[in-house]
Amino acid sequence: MKASLQILALAVGHAVLGATLPANNSGPQFDKGQPIDGKGKGAPLLGGTNQQVDIANPDNLGRQSTDNGVVPNLKWRFSDSKTRLFKGGWLREQVIQDLPQSHDISAAQQHLSKGAVRELHWHRVAEWGFVYAGSVLISAVDEFGRYQVETLNFGDIWYFPKGVAHTVQGLDDENEFLLVFDDADFDKVGTTFNVDDWVAHTPRDIVARNFGLDPAIFDHVPNPNPNIFNGTVSTKNVTAGPAGELTGDASFVYRTLQHKPEPVPGQGGEFYKIDSTNFPASKTLAATFVTLKPGGLRELHWHPNAEEWLYFHKGWARATVFIGNAASRTFDFSAGDTAAFPDNSGHYIENTSETEDLVWIEMYKSDRVADISLTQWLALTPADIVAQTLNIPLEIAEKLQKEKQVLIA
Repeated sequence: MKASLQILALAVGHAVLGATLPANNSGPQFDKGQPIDGKGKGAPLLGGTNQQVDIANPDNLGRQSTDNGVVPNLKWRFSDSKTRLFKGGWLREQVIQDLPQSHDISAAQQHLSKGAVRELHWHRVAEWGFVYAGSVLISAVDEFGRYQVETLNFGDIWYFPKGVAHTVQGLDDENEFLLVFDDADFDKVGTTFNVDDWVAHTPRDIVARNFGLDPAIFDHVPNPNPNIFNGTVSTKNVTAGPAGELTGDASFVYRTLQHKPEPVPGQGGEFYKIDSTNFPASKTLAATFVTLKPGGLRELHWHPNAEEWLYFHKGWARATVFIGNAASRTFDFSAGDTAAFPDNSGHYIENTSETEDLVWIEMYKSDRVADISLTQWLALTPADIVAQTLNIPLEIAEKLQKEKQVLIA
């Protein structure tokens, strides 16, 4: 009976799939979602698989012959995150349970409609935000009673240090931003503290005494707390704070596009650096905002001071990550993907589109952005040693670029 069932299964499989299965000698089939290299290796997928995902991730099927060893998954799609719906917006997160290789950072996309408020709260960890759609109003107060109320637009960034009280309100019809936290397990208890949640779970007479008010004032504090709620756009100004406003080096706001990008000798795009060297408040999270031209390459490099967390905002990309001991793995990325490249791992990022810019954000749990260029390292090492190590002509080693190219056209 068992043998009959196996024969029947094979017959059905051939009947359904046989007409469309590619032959191993018909050339590479990776772009068709099949793990076949056309040189004798691989075979068709016959079991359950998501062909759409396979086609979008051809390098996961073994396309790169240089991939080797065991490299864990370093990629997560925000599209695979559970979206939490609220009156006035939504939130979807990526935490360590989603991307276990991201040991330093978690993140979220958040959407607020006009007037909607991410309620007053604070965190046990630092929060970094990047506005990529619409306009928002941020408000914050630090331990000294200094305050800041600012309107942020596309490309603007905020950084709220650990424990700083804050809120965010949507100003345009629809508004959206990226949130990054310097802790990989952002969802665990004891990380976020909402003001109405606290008030609702403190004895009413104590709350009333604290504010010097009638206890009945607090009869309608939301419980459970809404996280995001619909509201009206704020029209009130904060004035006469005893410690003044957060300005200058103390400001929690950085307006990226009002600054010049970093030099890019490779002429491959634009590279903005945002860290404590130009945004002094941002002491635990450093970032870059990168635009890479079609077909361009973020040169081979590594980061000596931290893991690299990435959010791909626009376009299509490919990256191979080398973790040592002959182990490397290539990943394909598209808009909405996140990634975590291990501390000190070698890698590049390539724009695989011929027509569209690739736009992404890099994050590091550090006070500064730091990278070491492979080409610059070799160019600043005795050329004869480089030539012997790589078994290349001496004259080639002598001509390597001594300046970081960063983004290569």
